[in-house]
Amino acid sequence: MEEEQLERLLRGQERALGRAISLVEDRADGQRELMQQVHPYTGRAQVIGITGSPGAGKSSLVNRLVRVWRGAGEKVAVVAVDPTSPFSGGALLGDRIRMHDHDADQGVFIRSMGTRGSLGGLSEACQDTVRLLDAGGFDRIIIETVGVGQSELDIMKAADTVALVLYPSGGDIIQAFKAGIMEIADVFIINKADLPGVPQLRRELEDLLHLTNAPVTRRIVETISTDGTGAGEAVEALEAHHAAIRDSGEKEARRLRRLDADVRRRVMEQVEADIEPLLQEQLQQKQSGDPYDISEAVYRAYQARTSGRST
Repeated sequence: MEEEQLERLLRGQERALGRAISLVEDRADGQRELMQQVHPYTGRAQVIGITGSPGAGKSSLVNRLVRVWRGAGEKVAVVAVDPTSPFSGGALLGDRIRMHDHDADQGVFIRSMGTRGSLGGLSEACQDTVRLLDAGGFDRIIIETVGVGQSELDIMKAADTVALVLYPSGGDIIQAFKAGIMEIADVFIINKADLPGVPQLRRELEDLLHLTNAPVTRRIVETISTDGTGAGEAVEALEAHHAAIRDSGEKEARRLRRLDADVRRRVMEQVEADIEPLLQEQLQQKQSGDPYDISEAVYRAYQARTSGRST
């Protein structure tokens, strides 16, 4: 990216960010160079993952959280991760429509992205988008996911702070428990708190947290996203968690774990690309062979091929 364009991106200009995000989404030429250029400017924002089943009111709640942060003068970005159609490849844009209140606000950036079939629901482009927004000077970056389930776990690993949104009569608390999200969520938000059943839901949540040996520092807050009730308390809980992990060194530890996973994934992608033709060759030669023997033959062939390469 040219120096002038990079400067615009680092100032958080919407057009420059939009072009950069499109570049990483398309994995176009220059994508790798761009990410290398912005890397020194990343690591400052709080990345917040917000998940919860459909109907929990996540988008409306995010809208309220954005208002609170903007009232405090902070810049906020929202990445709404939508399921990608296996037929058209398109993503639903409902989240962006529901947050139209901030369209004219230069301190708010909203982007809807499709999962594009990525394992875990989070495309590599989404992770790079978060890094671009971080470099662009946004104080809070929200990744809003499509639901609660095993596939959300990888999405949540991209966040510094994880918030699980529940609602009375939603019936999703056990699903969240089974999926393991109860163990990784840092803040629990009971939305639609004006509906019957809030005390019961809170008791169930507290019991499950006790069963999972959750740290006592995890907070439960109640909100009503339709009128903004509790939004301030939710923001306070999210900020308190961020301050705690930052001061304790846990934030850096989490990011190092993500870096480790990211590097391993990229290395394995390159290794798999090298091994694929060797694998196909061995499969053709030993179609009825033992899988252990074939795998060892593939690995020996790979070692032989790479032994002469310079590092």
